[in-house]
Amino acid sequence: ISAACSTSWLAPNEPESEDPRMDMNKLMQQAQQMQAAMASAQEKLGDLTVEADSGGGAIKVVFNGKQELQSISIDPSVVNADEADLLEDLVLTAFQAGHKKAGELAQKEMSKVAGPMGGGGLGGLF
Repeated sequence: ISAACSTSWLAPNEPESEDPRMDMNKLMQQAQQMQAAMASAQEKLGDLTVEADSGGGAIKVVFNGKQELQSISIDPSVVNADEADLLEDLVLTAFQAGHKKAGELAQKEMSKVAGPMGGGGLGGLF
């Protein structure tokens, strides 16, 4: 008894590629386009900002989308030499909140470019 068997990895009615290098070239072009889009998105992050505050707005911080601290604003009413530790806590709280917001902004913006591969899909690069 003999039987003939043919296995195709292509979907039905999908033409077979004549040259596998064509597919690899196309893949490389797509990778280069994605890399350029990612670089552009990263550059754009420098222009985006988020603001966070603590102490009911007494301390305000501004971060850019690259998670770089841009400014700190302190209401003079909270500056009291006898309560320096409170001021330190307020600054730290505002800093942490701003840094977190900037990270979330970066993640959101980069996932727009990376699509389904965004976030953890690229080894947590973003």
